[in-house]
Amino acid sequence: MTDISSAARAVLTAVTLKKYDVPPEGLPDFAEEMAPLIAAALRAAAHEVAPFPGRYPMNEYMEGFREAKQSVHHQLLAIAAELEGAP
Repeated sequence: MTDISSAARAVLTAVTLKKYDVPPEGLPDFAEEMAPLIAAALRAAAHEVAPFPGRYPMNEYMEGFREAKQSVHHQLLAIAAELEGAP
């Protein structure tokens, strides 16, 4: 596999360890096959668990909450994009 971030590697490793009790390097074909499926699940999680907030008036506390949700949303999508690009 190409170099991927520690976050993307952690997700891929969690799946291969759960399924076969080996890291992704031990099952490169399985890891390549699973990466796009994991990416789809992460995209769904980003949209369901941390949806991009709408535009409505917020106080200072809520604005921080909106920024935190946006950060989680973007991080999940970045990991998904990285996994989709993993050969």
